[in-house]
Amino acid sequence: MKISKITNLLLIPLLSFISFSSFSQELDPYLQELIGKGLNKSQKVKINGIEQQQAVLDQRFAKATFIPKVTLNGSYTRLNDDITFDQSTQDLLKATQKLLIKEAVGLPFNYQLPAGTPLREAPNLQDKNIFKSSVDVDWVLFSGMQVSNAVNASKHKESSHRYIGLAEQDQIALKIIAVYDQLALVYASEKVLNTTEDYLNEQEIYVRKAIQNGLTTPIGRKKIELAQQQLAGRKLEFQNNKTILIEQLYQLTGESREQLRMTLPKLKIIGLNTQIDAQKRNEIKALEEAEQATIYKAKMEKSNFIPKVAVKGHYEFIEDNLSLLDPIWYVGVGVKWNIFDGNQTRLKAKKTELESQIFQERIEEAEEMISLSIIHAQLNYESKMQAIQVIAKEIELAQETYDMVNQQYKNNLATLNEVLEAMTDVEKANFNFQQAIFNQRRATTDLLHAKGKLAYTN
Repeated sequence: MKISKITNLLLIPLLSFISFSSFSQELDPYLQELIGKGLNKSQKVKINGIEQQQAVLDQRFAKATFIPKVTLNGSYTRLNDDITFDQSTQDLLKATQKLLIKEAVGLPFNYQLPAGTPLREAPNLQDKNIFKSSVDVDWVLFSGMQVSNAVNASKHKESSHRYIGLAEQDQIALKIIAVYDQLALVYASEKVLNTTEDYLNEQEIYVRKAIQNGLTTPIGRKKIELAQQQLAGRKLEFQNNKTILIEQLYQLTGESREQLRMTLPKLKIIGLNTQIDAQKRNEIKALEEAEQATIYKAKMEKSNFIPKVAVKGHYEFIEDNLSLLDPIWYVGVGVKWNIFDGNQTRLKAKKTELESQIFQERIEEAEEMISLSIIHAQLNYESKMQAIQVIAKEIELAQETYDMVNQQYKNNLATLNEVLEAMTDVEKANFNFQQAIFNQRRATTDLLHAKGKLAYTN
């Protein structure tokens, strides 16, 4: 390979620094598809989604407090006997009944009623066979602000789980991108090995001709064969790495192994505007929402001392089995006012307030760690960019050295060992360049993630 060709190959990726498109546009569309499949497959993401649904149900459960509750009741009871008035009361009722009859017919009160005058027996207070069928209505009119505070707490809890899910999705995306780039590095390294193999084949042809012409000994051919065996060993190692990486992608995304083997990922430098402003990370948002949830939870617990108002209604469908004292229906309004509960409400609220303070400390700690990670990621990104430029020069120097030593060898001014060493230097320089691109992509994703700007979908 000529020096000019090497230089042109290096200029192509380096020119990508000029373009600062969005990170998602820099990603391979197939990689974006794999990230989507990975997010759909992740058990952690699914669990977090279920927890969000639970928080939504908590909101609906709290709001349902104000919906009237209607209950249908039915029962049968058999007493050992009818419940009646005592004998004295029954005699009094009969005497009163006789007086009323005399008054109705115009007889003096001391006049004896004719024999056989019908008198009604006193009704039972309660028959021994009791059939009841009724409906009850309970309707909370005012919950003492407990419902509104519970709804707000659940809303912030839902938001917290949503941001936790987004942060988890970022971690999954980072992992998939890293493995995909490692696979691209393996393919790029194989291309470097193929180039080295071409160099060895050229040297083998030259050495064979030199042996035939008596210009060198068979030892030179054995050195070439040894270099070819070593190259085959490196190829096998890269092939094993490829198998492992494909298996990792399969585990992360659920994509078929056959499809993953068919893909040919490529490494390219990601253009990045390092002056982009940082935005609040999902981890911080999740902690802030959790803190707000505890604040509303404390308010809900304190509102236990606010009076509650509710309406109660009742209606009996079967009147015949009611006792003389039972109403057919009633409606009432009740007030419940908790005056003193043994300090339980105060202690619960205090405990929840302490939880809120814990979240405040976690937020402060996370912000400090993120601020430090941004500085570290920024410096790491700059060093990786610098490394690419240095290694580009190393490739150019190694290629020029190989061309010179190869020419000297053909003119009997250098040994075959020197040629093989120069060839090894070219291979190492190209390996280092591909590794440098891989490191630059890692540094870019780390910096974007640190600044809360990691976007992996269009």
